[in-house]
Amino acid sequence: MEKKITLPKHKFHIQTGDTVLVIGGNAKGQRGVVKEVIVEKDRARVEGVAMITKHMKPTASNPQGSLVKTEGSIHISNLKLVDPATGEPTRTGRKLNENGKLQRYSKKTGNLIPDSYRKQ
Repeated sequence: MEKKITLPKHKFHIQTGDTVLVIGGNAKGQRGVVKEVIVEKDRARVEGVAMITKHMKPTASNPQGSLVKTEGSIHISNLKLVDPATGEPTRTGRKLNENGKLQRYSKKTGNLIPDSYRKQ
């Protein structure tokens, strides 16, 4: 019997609800809010960035069919977190806060990135 290998849970520098700057690819220079993080593929969907067109088949409710524009995914390495205090893109790290929990911080300013920064 084979053993099932479980990989550790990923910890990314961005989370759902963060404002990010795209630093690579066709959408370079654009800013947006992260709608979804796809952990299995190391990718994220950013609102209004990397738009793709999907062809929808005709259905009973939509007999004509249609073209739908939606956000494509971008690799996590091409995204940089925007510091909520300064509005500048920054690298992030993790350090203990006063409650003894790990919290993200801006490596540029040293300020903790508050959890309230993320839209729940």
